[in-house]
Amino acid sequence: MPDYRRNRVPGGTFFFTVNLLDRRSDLLVTQIHMLRDAVRQVRRHAPFRIDGWVVLPDHMHCLWTLPAGDADFPDRWRAIKTAFSIALPARESRSPAMTSRGERSAMTETLRLIWTTRTSTR
Repeated sequence: MPDYRRNRVPGGTFFFTVNLLDRRSDLLVTQIHMLRDAVRQVRRHAPFRIDGWVVLPDHMHCLWTLPAGDADFPDRWRAIKTAFSIALPARESRSPAMTSRGERSAMTETLRLIWTTRTSTR
């Protein structure tokens, strides 16, 4: 089992690659407005600077700089993924319990962080 440790540097600049669970999907470009809204929503509560962002049909590459003293990019990604997933139209039936908890089935397209690299320590 890998021993992966996040490189959390307050105020750092980080490169991320995030992809859809279903790599055949074009959801990121067809629902780009929902992705933008999710990012705006998160940035209002947990600011970060966007240095670069490339959105492709099934994955995206992002370059962020966090505020001085802040290294919490995992919670920002969690919030973006949650807001984006909730905004998507339901494509499959869900049980009443899943609906009440706001859960989607495992088959629903979701985002997954696959690569993080610290680029500087400003």
